[in-house]
Amino acid sequence: MGRGKDEHEPLSFFEFWPGWLFYTPIVAYWIAMGVRYRDFGMPTAANPLISTGGLCGESKSSILDMAGPFARQFIAPWVVLDTDTNDLTRAQAALAAAGISLPVVVKPDIGCNGTGVKLARTTDALALALAEFPRGVRLVLQRLIPWEHEAGLFYIRHPQEDCGQITSLTYKDVPALTGDGRSTVAELLDADPRTRLLPHIYRPRLADRLNDVLSKRQTLPLVFTGNHCKGAIFRNGAADITPALTDVLNRILRDIPEFHFGRIDVKFRSESALREGKDFEIIEINGVGSEATHIWDAHTTLREAYAAQFHHYGEAFRIGAKNRARGWKSTSLPAGIRQWREQKRLLRSYPQND
Repeated sequence: MGRGKDEHEPLSFFEFWPGWLFYTPIVAYWIAMGVRYRDFGMPTAANPLISTGGLCGESKSSILDMAGPFARQFIAPWVVLDTDTNDLTRAQAALAAAGISLPVVVKPDIGCNGTGVKLARTTDALALALAEFPRGVRLVLQRLIPWEHEAGLFYIRHPQEDCGQITSLTYKDVPALTGDGRSTVAELLDADPRTRLLPHIYRPRLADRLNDVLSKRQTLPLVFTGNHCKGAIFRNGAADITPALTDVLNRILRDIPEFHFGRIDVKFRSESALREGKDFEIIEINGVGSEATHIWDAHTTLREAYAAQFHHYGEAFRIGAKNRARGWKSTSLPAGIRQWREQKRLLRSYPQND
């Protein structure tokens, strides 16, 4: 790929740096842009109909609710449920009314990075998943999309433009162990060139299976959620951004009022179908708090990662400024901090994701 790096390298050297280390230059860039535009919250005006523009504390279901009839054709059906009493009975009634059958994905309405996301294939699993959340929390129950492949598509459209562009496409692969009939799960983790470097991600989730021996060719998926920090493997799919895919995504997102900037997470049948803009469904739509996740491809250099981050956050400021000129307002710093703190509080209360 012309980067002078071993194509089989399992991790980039910065891929799992502490957040404070990797994001310090980005925070500095944000501050510099805030000084330039005299508004540190300017990006929150990029998607003015979404709380904080989708920077933090936004409701996933409220974003999906904004979708018009064309966009809804591409979104996996969902219902919301506020945990309280008789959760299972109420969940079954809501799912039945929406024509949704098991399996479903249960996820917090306010959350990030896949925290708390659970897969419920059976009634018993659904009851268990609902019981793991604290009371008074709003959940989204969404039909499980049958296609196994997942991707993140980053989309940017300036207010004066009719057509936006896909600036990043990232394939999200679920790592899995393959048994040999002799080795334990722990031994397989230690033998894999990637998982052996990330024991803090995989071992806690597999604590009750570390001594199991997988039969020959038996596979064990290590995660369900397609999130990098939860263990999914990200691949840069920029070569698969096509006019056909861009056209259909633009039509979808033009059907969501005042959506200009963010990442759309989808599941799809095949890479060839995705290139044609066919056979995919939307899991969720993320605003200005989302990333162009191709930066976590193991072959992305640190320079490329920062260039992508600076470009995207710079665009968020520029779009926010254009929307401010149109009369929209950004989120104030105190209000944004309050929502960020509330999101952090909620994240701490959620169960471990599947």
